[in-house]
Amino acid sequence: MGVDSGLPDFRGTEGFWRAYPPYEALGLRFEEIADPVHFADDPALAWGFYGHRLALYRATVPHEGFAVLRRWAEQRPTRVFTSNVDGQFQKAGFDEVAEVHGSIHHLQCLRGCDQPVWPADGVEVDVDPVSMRAREPLPACPACGGLARPNILMFGDRSWDPARSGPTLKDLHEWIRAHRRGLAVVEIGAGTAVPTVRREAELASAATGALVRINVREPQVRHGRGVGIPAPAAATLRALDALL
Repeated sequence: MGVDSGLPDFRGTEGFWRAYPPYEALGLRFEEIADPVHFADDPALAWGFYGHRLALYRATVPHEGFAVLRRWAEQRPTRVFTSNVDGQFQKAGFDEVAEVHGSIHHLQCLRGCDQPVWPADGVEVDVDPVSMRAREPLPACPACGGLARPNILMFGDRSWDPARSGPTLKDLHEWIRAHRRGLAVVEIGAGTAVPTVRREAELASAATGALVRINVREPQVRHGRGVGIPAPAAATLRALDALL
């Protein structure tokens, strides 16, 4: 969904390295840099990656497809379920957003003290664009002064704090149960490598078979339970909107 807004596509090692050449020199794949271990072992490296992404997402303007979805949402009850951590749906004006992997716009204490998850508002990370390492001072917990980390579910992450995301996910599932018999699901850009969104979309649309899967690389729909469209998000949403 974010690629049409100009955000990098991390799928595949080559795509990730095109977006972040310094990591190719280090031989680091996305799955390796997006790992909570680096916050303990090399926090400057970890915050270099996430600090750059935080600034990038703050500066990004959601593409026209988000506006199409907002118009649809004004006409019928709508909810958003996303594995994206970029906050683009909220920036586009959506209030009901369930972020299954958390958000880069919120932080948690690396030590796991009693400090609740807090917004990253006002947090600025100075990143060296050549080395992609963050310069001091690094984001700190307001309670204990220890290192902060993004409130994102990373690869192999056992310390992610789901306190913020959990209630919105619970509300979403209750809403799906209440609307299951008349539910249509539009799934955009959800891959198979981390199939969280695809599984959720298939389950949510199981009673109706009304699934529209918009995906440039992997549009296949299992057992004919829906329609797959092998095209980009923004252009497809505009085309669908013109048909309504």
